[in-house]
Amino acid sequence: MANIQHPITFHDGNSVPQLGFGVWQIDNDIVAATIKTAVEVGYRLIDTAAIYGNETGVGDGIRHCGIDRSELFIATKVWNDRHGYDETLAAFDESMQKLGLDYLDMYLIHWPAPKIGLYVQTWKALIRLRSEGRVKSIGVCNFNISHLQNLLDQTGVLPVLNQIELNPRFQQPELREYHAEKGIITESWSPLGNGLLWDDPTLTAIAHKHGRTVAQVIVRWHTQLGNMVIPKSVTPSRIKENFAIYDFTLDDDDMAAIGALHDPNARHGPDPERFRLPKAV
Repeated sequence: MANIQHPITFHDGNSVPQLGFGVWQIDNDIVAATIKTAVEVGYRLIDTAAIYGNETGVGDGIRHCGIDRSELFIATKVWNDRHGYDETLAAFDESMQKLGLDYLDMYLIHWPAPKIGLYVQTWKALIRLRSEGRVKSIGVCNFNISHLQNLLDQTGVLPVLNQIELNPRFQQPELREYHAEKGIITESWSPLGNGLLWDDPTLTAIAHKHGRTVAQVIVRWHTQLGNMVIPKSVTPSRIKENFAIYDFTLDDDDMAAIGALHDPNARHGPDPERFRLPKAV
């Protein structure tokens, strides 16, 4: 991919922008215009999912953003009610039709849904899609260590990435350590903590120190940890703000202070061990 910005390399050899644009909760009828704004700012990674209900609009945004398809990295996800080998292959075809694409940069399992018990079969379908060249890289979201280890034990293939809830209040250190040991990239969803961190005194002090916003400090923290991160917004000024984070650096004291904010009980989204269907995240 030409002109990739701040790339990370997966263990399969493919490269991806570290900082991407998420489109969760962006309506299908406005997502194309929002993607155009994001691409103009500099984003090249667009992250969507079948359950978001906006793949058609994302496809329109890809075609009309003014950037060649080869310059973009597009990811989508299979939802929990489409787990299973054949069902996943069908779900992939449906997503590709909505997106209007002939290949996908990354396909992800959205949740392990272990109570359904089909995520290994779903993973095998993703392995097939990769082997056929329809997907370049394959990964997962919201998988715990036991789920990841089971994929390895059952198939011998690890995801290139695990997209997980991660923010300064909820840092998942044990899972991130496992990722590092196995060469899995950590990608942060809800990276700004659902707007609950804007008044945190530690973060506001660091923001003041650097002349930045709290959001910029948080996004920069993610990148300095080596994580991929996908903040989302429909506001052009915030889309631009979230991207302007590579021209300053948090020092060791800043990183230690943010690290001390971790609360293991501060998960905001569902528990991956129990979550099955209803809520899109």
